[in-house]
Amino acid sequence: MRKVGIIGLGHVGATVAYTLFTHGVVDTMVLIDANEGKAVAEYNDLRDTLARNDYHVNVYMQDWSQLADADIIITSFGKISAVIENGDRFGEFGINSKNAKEIGEKIKATGFKGIIINISNPCDAITTLLQETIGLPHNKIFGTGTFLDTARMQRIVAEELGQDPRNVQGFVLGEHGSSQFSAWSTVSVNGKSVLEIFDDQKLAQMSAQSNKNSFIVARGKGYTSYAIATCAVKLVLAIFSDAHLFAPVSVYLEEFGTYIGYPAIVGKNGIERVVKLELPDNEYAQLAKSADIIKEHIDQIK
Repeated sequence: MRKVGIIGLGHVGATVAYTLFTHGVVDTMVLIDANEGKAVAEYNDLRDTLARNDYHVNVYMQDWSQLADADIIITSFGKISAVIENGDRFGEFGINSKNAKEIGEKIKATGFKGIIINISNPCDAITTLLQETIGLPHNKIFGTGTFLDTARMQRIVAEELGQDPRNVQGFVLGEHGSSQFSAWSTVSVNGKSVLEIFDDQKLAQMSAQSNKNSFIVARGKGYTSYAIATCAVKLVLAIFSDAHLFAPVSVYLEEFGTYIGYPAIVGKNGIERVVKLELPDNEYAQLAKSADIIKEHIDQIK
């Protein structure tokens, strides 16, 4: 039985829940939110769907004990307005660092032994705090990281060339935040390197646009939801089907001592392995700098 818990039922968490529910991805779902009324509302809205839904899904709410035998927990708590106001995902760090420790202790108390996918921002730092609090192995806890940022980059490159975004391969690496960067040495379109297609000025413009696009969405409708929820659902599917999906997610890199957006193989055990990239010196330096920024913020609360 495929059982998923979702902690945090804001726009993102609710969209993840709805997608898992209506697409037949889960058999059992556990909904938890600090706002009791929100949890009750989402629970009843989903339950009212059952008579017309193509799949039957068992739903529980506000019951932490139900997480004990869950396969996957998705953490999506936070306050998006803090990000929009600051223009930086570390705007949520104050409230979410506290949330991560409190929620992490509650998850640990259930005896949960499954896999955790963190969405909460700042993604890499919060994933680190959750892992340290809960104590599960690094491969069992990871974040969505730059999976979404990479999708945004794919869209930008594809639109420049009149291509489908799925024809663009490569990665955005680093922090899911301001210090992220498009690793152009890894990016190709239909097998051809973008370094052969665009000049440096155009690459710099497209690289900056990826992060800008996230705030266009957030400021325009007050939050982001569809794209990040789609990323989370794809990762859930990869775990349940043992797909060995090759994706840039927030993984723990020993050489930097932190979680950071980097390609890995995602399967039934969570992170099956991290895939080492041979980056040119300038891109490696950007990755190292991004790791330092993540660690500096974490050190401030220790």
